[in-house]
Amino acid sequence: MSIDRVFTKDNLDSYLKELGKEFRKRNGTKMPAEIILVGGAAILANYGFREMTYDIDAVITASSAMKEAVNAVGDKYQLPNRWLNADFKNTNSYSPKLRQYSKHYRTYSNVLHIRTVSAEYLLAMKLMSGRLYKKDLSDVVGILYEQEKAGQPLDYEKIDKAVKELYGGWDSISDYSRKLLMTALSSENLADLFEQQMKEEDISRQILLHAEQKETKEFTESSAEDIIRKALAKKNFDRDER
Repeated sequence: MSIDRVFTKDNLDSYLKELGKEFRKRNGTKMPAEIILVGGAAILANYGFREMTYDIDAVITASSAMKEAVNAVGDKYQLPNRWLNADFKNTNSYSPKLRQYSKHYRTYSNVLHIRTVSAEYLLAMKLMSGRLYKKDLSDVVGILYEQEKAGQPLDYEKIDKAVKELYGGWDSISDYSRKLLMTALSSENLADLFEQQMKEEDISRQILLHAEQKETKEFTESSAEDIIRKALAKKNFDRDER
């Protein structure tokens, strides 16, 4: 995929603005649409530590004209298929309460209303996803770091409240995610911790890529996590043995 077909902070708004125009052409103004940005797109919209994402995950509330508008923008700019999609609703980090804890971002063509998830709720979603081979946990550290720099730090009480309001509690959040959060909240250098977590995620992706090439197949999310954990445990054991 070429660099001009990924989504960055600079081009995200341009594509959404164009989407607003295309939707209005097909739908008029009587039935506005609403899109709640989540995942990497929400990070791009609100923070500066992420350079790009490969698609836009969202909760979409709109008429059937939205699908046509999405395809039209995709064709015009040669974007990947399903560049804007609602697949996120099938993941464990989705909650029907998301809109309640989202905030207005921008409105395009007076008909497309874009919202993003508020900081502590976005962080809670990243903890719930917590994939070792994605950017979920470095995003957790990045959010904490930028909130701190902005003079609006997130403490455990705020995050705990967000987790409970979205998911009813911490039972479905992995021990690894919780441990990373507590490490970050007590860290005196979140910038270094962010870089460290990015490196660990890169190692995890390399482990998974090697396993996929060896097995010539893609793994499910749960099996991918298991492969990574076993490889990391073996690596640590071998290091201890030396």
